[in-house]
Amino acid sequence: MTAHAHHAPPSAPSVTVTPPASAKAPEVSSWKLLATLALAGAAAGLLVVEVYRATLPTIERYEAAKVDGAVREVLRAPARWDTLYLQNGALSKSPTAGDRKSLPRAYVGYDANGRRTGAAVTAQEPGFQEEVLLMIGFEPSSGTLIGFKVLDEKETPGLGDKIERDTAFGAQFAGRVAPLKGVKARNAGDPSQVQTITGATISSRAVIRIINHAIERWQPLLAAYQKGGAT
Repeated sequence: MTAHAHHAPPSAPSVTVTPPASAKAPEVSSWKLLATLALAGAAAGLLVVEVYRATLPTIERYEAAKVDGAVREVLRAPARWDTLYLQNGALSKSPTAGDRKSLPRAYVGYDANGRRTGAAVTAQEPGFQEEVLLMIGFEPSSGTLIGFKVLDEKETPGLGDKIERDTAFGAQFAGRVAPLKGVKARNAGDPSQVQTITGATISSRAVIRIINHAIERWQPLLAAYQKGGAT
């Protein structure tokens, strides 16, 4: 019996499959990118400007109300007051030129009988952290403090911000006579002494310095205004 050899079936021919070429993303020129960024930036800037313009009247009304409230507080609710503008080294109710908003100003209060009760001014100088802005009320002829109010401060919370929150610190200024001196323990017989805040000496001394500089600056200006016949 003859043995039959078994032959494997012929293998299928190999086929090489070439993957399809991937589509290339269209190239965007750099000037188009720059133009797109510029347009987007301009649109964002225009939006910011428009929002600012729309909210400016509200902001200005708020700031005016804040100033009015501070003047009333530091001058102890005068019956009325005059706003004086500092221009060319002198005070005037009606500045001759320029934008009134940019001019330094003083507020002179009067009682119901027309007697002057004091003057209020704003002053700003560095504190421990950043600038401290005060509204200061005082009697120009004697340099006697009526009071002050912190309009803006960013002192250390719990320490330096006591210049605004510590009512005992603020209350002691009434009746003190400039130039003020900061002390750790006040002598009741010295009208110029003010007790500083423990743990916030730098901030409380900044308040004293700001008040002294403000009165030193404004006292002669207000005296000259009164001497000129103003009522």
